[in-house]
Amino acid sequence: MANNPDLSNSSFAPVHVIGAGLAGSEAAWQIALAGVPVVLHEMRPVRQTEVHRSAQFAELVCSNSFRADDPDASAIGVLHREMRRMNSLIMTAADAHKVPAGGALAVDREGFAAYVTKMVSSQPLITVLREEIEGLPPQEWDNVIIATGPLTAPALGQAVAELTGESGLAFFDAIAPVVHRDAIDMSKAWFQSRYDKAGPGGTGADYINCPMNKEQYEAFIDALLNAEKIDFKEFEKTPYFDGCLPIEVMAERGRETLRHGPMKPFGLTNPHNPTVKAYAIVQLRQDNALGTLYNMVGFQTKLKHGAQADVFRTIPGLEQAAFARLGGMHRNTFLNSPRVLDAELRLKAEPRLRFAGQITGCEGYVESAAVGLIAGRMAAASRRGESFASPPSTTAIGALLNHITGGHIEVIDGGPSSFQPMNANFGLFPPLSEKISTEDGKRLRGPAKAAAKKRALGLRAAAEFEIWLADPSVLAAE
Repeated sequence: MANNPDLSNSSFAPVHVIGAGLAGSEAAWQIALAGVPVVLHEMRPVRQTEVHRSAQFAELVCSNSFRADDPDASAIGVLHREMRRMNSLIMTAADAHKVPAGGALAVDREGFAAYVTKMVSSQPLITVLREEIEGLPPQEWDNVIIATGPLTAPALGQAVAELTGESGLAFFDAIAPVVHRDAIDMSKAWFQSRYDKAGPGGTGADYINCPMNKEQYEAFIDALLNAEKIDFKEFEKTPYFDGCLPIEVMAERGRETLRHGPMKPFGLTNPHNPTVKAYAIVQLRQDNALGTLYNMVGFQTKLKHGAQADVFRTIPGLEQAAFARLGGMHRNTFLNSPRVLDAELRLKAEPRLRFAGQITGCEGYVESAAVGLIAGRMAAASRRGESFASPPSTTAIGALLNHITGGHIEVIDGGPSSFQPMNANFGLFPPLSEKISTEDGKRLRGPAKAAAKKRALGLRAAAEFEIWLADPSVLAAE
């Protein structure tokens, strides 16, 4: 038990939150801000998962990036803005521990997790219990948020599956390697962000870039395709999430896939040889505040560890690379949420249970925390006897919530639902009611039209979010 405040004088019974990851920590924080006591249950370190390395709350096990931070150009940037306006603990921690990452918001993962752990554990209305909840929560817990993430303990996962009648869907998530900075050969590599774009705390030269010519790229692809991979067990044969494909799976889809994906050389000039454009680039992003560790961007993998070291050391600049962590992969599971959850993220079969985070079918750190935030506010409102008006679907958090609770539910020939995990993206937003054009009325085309549309969607989201925040009943989700 990390803290045990006296809740006997509280006018409200506590809300129970299971899981202290990004979603659970944010949910507990929001409930406490509403003046409602919380009991937060976290099984680590009593029981560890296959990928966590510590007992800290909100530990980041994959990338250290919260992705683009520009609300004029990205849906995730809009979501960042909305969460900051709702006093998000996760965004506060990210802003306090950001490291250079071009146009992205990336964090020192250890400092970030330590901050979240300290803030949650010291909140007077939050009691932390280090224990595993095996099976369904006790019936006397009448207001519960299950935020156990994609690595839900088997007993609880099985109990939920039996309760819903759903076997659940699953996909694989892969982890990128982390390299020691002092082992990178900077006579071949250089610092630069694509198009010299500076992000939060950055300079425009935030990534280490390792260039390849065509011959080196082709040899790398050959080595990648021929490297020894982790064997699958029968129960592991589930779909990948396209936003987090292992690098070797991308290579299997076509030899040029990587060169137009995480290894695209666009907007980069090699200062060691400025007249020759690289055929492909491997980028590494700062992983800790000290700048001693860098992760290989987009290089999540299921190669065996020995094969990873051999293949990745063929990359120019990484010949002597020392790895602080090699890549890995794990099985992620999520609910068929449109079928089994209601509009307030409650299990239709047992409404006392509310779900939050990646287990609901959102994908990404920020999205997981955002669903935790909104679930926390829903649970607090319920405990206080108040109604809760969800944000409109024109906002980033409203669009994400709409996808989870009212997304694709089609069942084809008795097969599984088409519902799949989703990052925040402008495709989830309702279309604009007016056409995009220049000030003099001329129609925009191509990239200019796409950029203008994103900006317009972001501006509409900002305006309607502020209206909702001031009076949720005005623009509540339908």
